Amino acid sequence: MSGAEILDIARDGIWTLLKVSGPLMIVGLLVGILIALFQALTQIQEMTLVFIPKIIAIFLTMMVALPFMGAALAGYMDRVATHIIGG
Repeated sequence: MSGAEILDIARDGIWTLLKVSGPLMIVGLLVGILIALFQALTQIQEMTLVFIPKIIAIFLTMMVALPFMGAALAGYMDRVATHIIGG
């Protein structure tokens, strides 16, 4: 296996990581911003107010995106296995 193939596998792994974790991270960011805006507008400075909505939103997003995440990971594993078998 050449250096270029190893870099392609690593780049593909990083891209797969971004595709799998991206939706969860974006939802967590948006919920965090909305809660921070709510706290700023109402002047409620409770530290634990952020956790429950964020956990629920990320959990719901994970339930919706789980088939997509599994397909992305399975596709990556297929490509890696093909490189292992072929080379």
